[in-house]
Amino acid sequence: MWYTYIALGLGAGIASGFLGIGGGSILIPVLVYIFGLSQHQAQGTTLALMIPPIGLLAAWKYYSHGNVKLNMAAFICIGFLVGGLIGAIFVHKVPAPVLRKVFGIFLFLISIKMILGK
Repeated sequence: MWYTYIALGLGAGIASGFLGIGGGSILIPVLVYIFGLSQHQAQGTTLALMIPPIGLLAAWKYYSHGNVKLNMAAFICIGFLVGGLIGAIFVHKVPAPVLRKVFGIFLFLISIKMILGK
């Protein structure tokens, strides 16, 4: 089974490095619908796995091409750190079916905006 996890990580990593997506739009749906994780488990697993590879390797490539604003990233990181903790505290009060629907609506609205927006 480990090789399927590596294949999933490879596909999501390529999408992340290429399009800036991967966690929410690829990993979570695959973990829920193919690997059978709950929405909570999929989100938690995705957060845990993104720390080393994205934070180190993909960001370094972007930085080496002059595409990282470190001052902005540092402040967003502070907010993301605190926000991630707050979100993780409150998410466990939301039933999995409700969370799945909220997540799907979020992705749907973002996709509509990206397809139809300027």
